[in-house]
Amino acid sequence: MQLGFRHNCWKHEEDLTIRYTGVTRFTLQTASDMPRVTRLGEVILDEVLPHPDGCAHEIACHTGSTTIVCRDLTATWVEASCPDQPQKD
Repeated sequence: MQLGFRHNCWKHEEDLTIRYTGVTRFTLQTASDMPRVTRLGEVILDEVLPHPDGCAHEIACHTGSTTIVCRDLTATWVEASCPDQPQKD
């Protein structure tokens, strides 16, 4: 299983991809008037907690939340284009 998060040029200039292995549980909660799989909005809480199956990754956003229980996870940051930001030297 894999989740992707787009960058916000005012906070960071990278996209984030999280890959989960050995997933034993996945929950997604959204506002009742939104489609099941949609933009959840800005992340406001991101925690990785110990779990008997490995770890539980809890992500809360403005319009919903998700919890993934898995054996392990890896996170990869990938540089994204932020044309409005000053160029780095």
